[in-house]
Amino acid sequence: MGEASLMDKIVSLAKRRGFVFQSSEIYGGLGSVWDYGPLGVELKKNLKDRWWRSMVRGREDVEGLDAAILMAPEGWVASGHVSGFTDPLVDCKSCKNRFRSDDPSIKGEPGEPDARCPVCGNKGTLTAPRMFNLMFKTFMGPVEDDTSQVYLRPETAQGIYVNYLNVMQSSRQKIPFGIAQVGKAFRNEITPGNFIFRTREFEQMEMQYFVRPGDDEEWFQYWKEQRMNWHAALGIRKERLRFHEHTSDELPHYAKAAFDIEYEFPFGWQEFEGIHNRTDFDLTRHAKHSGKKLEYRDPKTNERFVPYIVETSLGADRLALVVLVDAYREEELEGASRVVLGLDPSIAPTKVGIFPLVNKDGMPEIARKLFSEVRGRMTCFYDDSGSIGRRYRRQDEAGTPFCITVDGQSTEDSTVTVRDRDTLRQERVDIGRVIDYVGERIET
Repeated sequence: MGEASLMDKIVSLAKRRGFVFQSSEIYGGLGSVWDYGPLGVELKKNLKDRWWRSMVRGREDVEGLDAAILMAPEGWVASGHVSGFTDPLVDCKSCKNRFRSDDPSIKGEPGEPDARCPVCGNKGTLTAPRMFNLMFKTFMGPVEDDTSQVYLRPETAQGIYVNYLNVMQSSRQKIPFGIAQVGKAFRNEITPGNFIFRTREFEQMEMQYFVRPGDDEEWFQYWKEQRMNWHAALGIRKERLRFHEHTSDELPHYAKAAFDIEYEFPFGWQEFEGIHNRTDFDLTRHAKHSGKKLEYRDPKTNERFVPYIVETSLGADRLALVVLVDAYREEELEGASRVVLGLDPSIAPTKVGIFPLVNKDGMPEIARKLFSEVRGRMTCFYDDSGSIGRRYRRQDEAGTPFCITVDGQSTEDSTVTVRDRDTLRQERVDIGRVIDYVGERIET
């Protein structure tokens, strides 16, 4: 299967089964903005919930936060985003396309007569490079002027830093401790693409861990290991996961060390989570610009210091793409092909498909009653349309781990057939035990 064809198949499946739709599709779509359908919203919610349980509820040293999307613009000045979050861009006056000035497909020097547009091929139509800020701007209040300008946040981390003292004092935490947040961020990306991998509106799952200077390297190694193990526990194939260490040329200006967790997508190895040793850069900058002391006082020694920060930053949309790509497979079965999303049952959008074998002889009534009972405990789908084989295939393609069929025997002994998506094994289970049977097999 070619790389392009695999991504095409995943994009097609995502729309067909209700995982992801193009935003504003009836109006021709909005570039690199996506809507999550009934299955997609469940998948992403399951991933976020699993992250939250392991990162916050499962630990005594990490607190949760939900900072606002809008924050004082001075915060973005302090973080360096206003001055440094820019790319040099050129525009083609002929075809109206926009490119980064360092795009290797541009022949010649942008702005010069011999420069050729890589799309329309015209010479002399490319403008000179201009700096372009990646943050979306809006206005707060009734007057649209520079004094009312605010930004849609390009990351969730800064909201954590400015709340560092509030969280620490209210939760009575002591160093080392972390603050975690799941939330939307916005970047006016110039070269978005690869489906939901690089988008202009996205969700982040970030945790900032505050440590004593000198202990940062130990905690950095700890969180590297924790995060890689977490992804492996999702069932992602280990051979498709790797660390990429940032070289001195790649290292962000705020970081002492940085590693990416990369996945081997059909379009190559790409990062979907970053672990960074941010030192005291962020708190020092915010302290300077706000005039507030953001120090920590050790209650035992009375020593004061600005904590270092170890960051784990995971893209929820990129993780959703990772699990979709990793779970996709095509198989030959009894002379026919089937498409399967072999998602870990704990994150599968729908846990159970429930079918009456035929729409008569009391089977629909039993199936409907079972559906009502199961629906209160886990996500399930009722389907009485088409042959039983077709119904199985639809659920396989949606990643549903178990299918329950009510048949003639069910009316006699109150048992049903439970089919496993991966092994295809079918087992008779008492209808009263179905919820427990499935529940035991989908626990995280």
